Amino acid sequence: MEGGGPEGCLSMESFTQLAEAGISSPQFTAVCSWLVSELRTLCPLEEVVNPTHGPEDAETFQIEVSGLLSELFCPYPSLTSGDLRSRLRTPASCLQLLYFLSSELLAARLQARKKGRLPEEEVRAAEAVRELQCICQSLGMPRPDPACSIRQIMADVESKISEVVSTLPAQRQQMAPLLKVPPTSKEWEALKGIQEALQVEYRCRLHMMITRFDVTIASFHWSERAKDRSVAMAEAFRPLRESFLADSQVTLAHLLAAREDFSRIVKTSSGATRDKTACAVNKVLMTGGVPDRGGRPNEIEPPMPVWEKRREGTGGGHQHRGKQGRKKKK
Repeated sequence: MEGGGPEGCLSMESFTQLAEAGISSPQFTAVCSWLVSELRTLCPLEEVVNPTHGPEDAETFQIEVSGLLSELFCPYPSLTSGDLRSRLRTPASCLQLLYFLSSELLAARLQARKKGRLPEEEVRAAEAVRELQCICQSLGMPRPDPACSIRQIMADVESKISEVVSTLPAQRQQMAPLLKVPPTSKEWEALKGIQEALQVEYRCRLHMMITRFDVTIASFHWSERAKDRSVAMAEAFRPLRESFLADSQVTLAHLLAAREDFSRIVKTSSGATRDKTACAVNKVLMTGGVPDRGGRPNEIEPPMPVWEKRREGTGGGHQHRGKQGRKKKK
């Protein structure tokens, strides 16, 4: 493809040149970032890959790529296993990354075009088939046979559910559902809107938490003692970073499955709960002007604060005077 932007680099010769430059090249990371941004417009991806400005940003780029490949279920072990900082050291691995991202983007674009030509009835039928497959998978049943009628599949599902329910304790079997009356179509639409709003809130708070997590981990690498352990720290951090789910797993199906015991709310200040959570920190009383701890990600105004390394000598004088002024208790 011709052009001066990232899209103009989508050719075999350009890919080879970019792979030779590797992750130390801002042009290589810019093309990867563009491929991911285009993919995010077609797929609900949580991970983001930012372009770099030089070799000093290579480690951050590799962490972001690792999270993205995990989210995309990348099938290439050379890109998903082993030392995090060694996966993209060779031109071959960099070329493989470019091919994988470009093929994922091509597949997503073809799928988007295909969905655009499907009638609404076929789209709903495909969604219903996927839901049936998920139900069978949750119950440990084999995938439904396409030649089998819907009535037979539903009968098999009902029989399996009865079998599973029979294995539950008698007290659990007798517990009535929390939702007593079947919702109307209008109420279902309202519930769907509430769920979508909660999903947006979940993604917003998750993004804020992951950003704080990344900033905290990055600050650990500023220590002189941490330089020799940077690889071990990255390997310990990566599984935790990749375990975050992009979307909440709570659906309207959980509302239908909820039983009456879900309405029994235990206060965090109750005696039984406080026996397990009481500690010395709870006895510290904050007086005066308490700082705002945030917790409202939709109200945060850009730009975000910039984190910098601590300067030499700052804070030492205050600590010294504080120790001198402290009176010894008798």
